[in-house]
Parts: sequence; C-alpha cells; structure tokens
Amino acid sequence: MRGLHILAELHGCAAGPALMRDVGPLREVCIGACNGAGLSVVAEAFHAFAEGGATGAVVLAESHVAVHTWPELDAVTLDIYVCNFSQDNRAAAEAAYVALHAAFRPRQAVRRDVIRGELEADQIKQSNLR
Repeated sequence: MRGLHILAELHGCAAGPALMRDVGPLREVCIGACNGAGLSVVAEAFHAFAEGGATGAVVLAESHVAVHTWPELDAVTLDIYVCNFSQDNRAAAEAAYVALHAAFRPRQAVRRDVIRGELEADQIKQSNLR
C-alpha cells in the first residue's frame, strides 16, 4: 500500500468554462492524465451540477484520482492517490498531477503530499495506543 497521496487546491484557474462545467472535457482531461502517467483505469464516474461545476472520480488499479471544480471561484480540488505493493509509483502520481495542473492553469496551487504505507517510529507508537 506504499504510495503518494497528493491533495491540492488550484486557485485562479484559467481553464475556461467547458473544462470547469462540462463532464465531457473533464473526463477527457482526467482519463488522459491517468493514461499519460501509465496508470490503469478500471472505473470512472463523472457528474455535472445544475448550478455549475462538475466532479469526477477515476478508479485505478493503483488507487484513484478525484477532481471537483468550482467555476464560481475559478478553483479546483484534486485528490490523487497512487500506490503499489511491489514498486514505487510516486512518479506516476507526479505525472498525473503535472498533467491536471497544466490543464486547469491555476495562478496559485496549494499542495499537500502524504506518503502512505511507511510507518515512522512516532506513527507506530501512536497506532499501538489505539
């Protein structure tokens, strides 16, 4: 289950209304980012909201990518988790992030990386207390 989990908020996105509101372009960008990173798509779900905005999730053999658009704020939230038991797939998570970042063209991005599946000494101690 080792992997990189990228959580990001993209602000001031210049992607345009189609990508921010319509599931067709959003799906194309998300699936393209996954395929371009060498990830294996196993399922997907996309939905456009009547008020504007869209959301999408791509289930991967290696985990998932989720995208939520906020066109009224020119913002996007990303959740990219790529893991694998036998190899380090962090480069694939990075490649998917770079592709999505490029597609939405934010003025500013706030990104948080979580390394999953690697326990440090303080994490082991905390888990034994529960």
